Amino acid sequence: MPQNASAAALKALTEWWEEMGVQVDQGEIDAAMRAKSVVPGLPRDVPPHAPEATQEAPDQVRGERKRRRGENKTLTDWVAEAESLAAGADTLEALKAAIKSFEGCPLKQLCDKTVVYDGTLNAPVMVLGEGPGGQEDRIGLPFVGKAGQLLDKMLAAIQLDRKTNTFISNVNYWRPPGNRNPEADELAVCRPFVDRMVDLAQPKIIIATGGVAAKSLLDTKTGIMRLRGSERPFKTPAGTEVPLVPMFHPAYLLRRPQDKSRAWRDLLLVQARLNEMGVEV
Repeated sequence: MPQNASAAALKALTEWWEEMGVQVDQGEIDAAMRAKSVVPGLPRDVPPHAPEATQEAPDQVRGERKRRRGENKTLTDWVAEAESLAAGADTLEALKAAIKSFEGCPLKQLCDKTVVYDGTLNAPVMVLGEGPGGQEDRIGLPFVGKAGQLLDKMLAAIQLDRKTNTFISNVNYWRPPGNRNPEADELAVCRPFVDRMVDLAQPKIIIATGGVAAKSLLDTKTGIMRLRGSERPFKTPAGTEVPLVPMFHPAYLLRRPQDKSRAWRDLLLVQARLNEMGVEV
């Protein structure tokens, strides 16, 4: 089998596993691809069995990504640049353009698309997840795969819909390899955009889906099992205050449907708070 065909087959199998909810060890996948001399990101003109295509290739790829992002920039520099870009955006559309232009997240070089938001601008409800998956990366919109379809059904149960009254985004805008959780530095460079998005959208309530999003937004190490079930205060550096309700990620509920009753109680909490605030949905 040609090397590129072997790589394509392995990539397709990996994505199929992910869509089925199977946890994929990206390290093992990369090792398998190196064993077949098909290293992700390797220039196409490198011979399949050249030394650069084996042990030295990962360092070469990382070096190229570092060069693209700016050799002399630190995490602090990139966060400062994100803060500047975010502050300069005065509309959600301008913020979306700023995020797409940002080169400070190493994940960007590995993705097909920058996934920013979907839904109704300035809606009373904002849903924030952890980041794009495979389907989202291909389409360019958040929550469009199987987990997104379940999210739509969950929201519809309390009269919420991305087409009319719900805004949907993530705390990270680029898909991590193998759908792993975003790392701390990847979340850090995205955070100024997340805060600015809340400032511009001015939602009445935020739903944080999953532990990664909830812990990142609330700056806590407490797990989602303990965070969910109650409202939490959220405040941006600019002073926007919004009640936040943590709940299970739809992808988790696809794996553990027995916990859907807990998610239903969290949705009822959101509905009750909206009613208390006099928000019609």
